[in-house]
Amino acid sequence: METFSLSNGVVMPLLGYGVFQVSPEECERCVTDALNVGYRLIDTAQAYYNEEGVGNAWRKTGIGRENLFLVTKVWISNAGEEKAAKSIDESLRKLQTEYIDLMLIHQAYGDVFGTWRAMEKAYRAGKVRAIGVSNFQAARFFDFAHYVDIKPMVNQLQCNALIQQTGIEPIHAEFGTKMMAWGPLGGQGVEGIVKSNLLAAIGTKYSKSAAQVALRWLTQRGIVAIPKSSHKERMAQNFDIFDFSLTAEEMAQITTMNQYDTGNINFGDPQFVKYLIETYG
Repeated sequence: METFSLSNGVVMPLLGYGVFQVSPEECERCVTDALNVGYRLIDTAQAYYNEEGVGNAWRKTGIGRENLFLVTKVWISNAGEEKAAKSIDESLRKLQTEYIDLMLIHQAYGDVFGTWRAMEKAYRAGKVRAIGVSNFQAARFFDFAHYVDIKPMVNQLQCNALIQQTGIEPIHAEFGTKMMAWGPLGGQGVEGIVKSNLLAAIGTKYSKSAAQVALRWLTQRGIVAIPKSSHKERMAQNFDIFDFSLTAEEMAQITTMNQYDTGNINFGDPQFVKYLIETYG
């Protein structure tokens, strides 16, 4: 497994398993399968309602806690310093761990500065090893990162071969922030990656699938990918991407696939924000 170091020196795997839209009933089984395949980074969230499944799974496998990298996120309904602090403790309980490796603010709405203060305190207290944000687009990310004491170590964004997020990279670099990709193989209205003729043609050279090429392209950019699958065979295929490297020419060819750099979800759309806040706030 390839890794990199966050701005505070914490080492993070470049590939993980995501449990977005994995039901609470299925989560323990899926995470157990993923851990048995070899994944050590598991990405969950308070809003996924499956943190307990993640906790049950890793505990039963017998894998040492020091060999895992657990990621979760503070949801909008827990925004604000006091509520966020309580929610962090609740996530620790559900995940059955004394510390969380990476805690993110899930959405850029509500009292994010209050939430961040709670996360900074949790970081200093050793409850979390690294802190960051999720779905903070360029302008919002800059505004936020400029004012907080501890700069976000990670920004998790919708990112894949069709949504390449190149525009925000200089801003991330300014604050020493790494990118993490949700939807690395599409989904959420983004189709065509796993059926791409270009990716398939490149994969033929390495006896890899289009999906494996797409994941390798992300990790070679230094972006953490968290593909999701409920099938163990697919989990294993997604995990098997570190025995080859794409050439500079192949990396450049894949950049031509970029269709909408910042994603197909407009997180600045007032109606979208209104829906999230009124439904979940």
